Amino acid sequence: MKLSVVKEKISFEEFEKLDIRVGTIASVEEVADSNKLMKLSVDFGDHCRSILAGIKQERTNPCEIEGNQALFVLNLPVKKMAGEISEGMLFDIVFSDGINPSLAIPERPVPNGTRAG
Repeated sequence: MKLSVVKEKISFEEFEKLDIRVGTIASVEEVADSNKLMKLSVDFGDHCRSILAGIKQERTNPCEIEGNQALFVLNLPVKKMAGEISEGMLFDIVFSDGINPSLAIPERPVPNGTRAG
């Protein structure tokens, strides 16, 4: 595997602006008008969000991630894709580097909504 070039540096203050939290993927559904997107319903403890993730072609069975905790970026603008609303972003690992995808997960179960960073 050839590693990607490290991105340009950002300040610690810029990094602190990201709101990365743990959530449990309660359900995974197909998005009818997309060949890439899956709709995740994610429990963040005090609320649930719909988050679209481009994982349909990355995995043999995208529903296999249902029930898992993972990291999500919550403070991105709401985005409409393929007729659906996404209220955050799945923080996953490796697909853009050309190897099998993996969720970024906590080492052990933690309360939903716990902040990362």
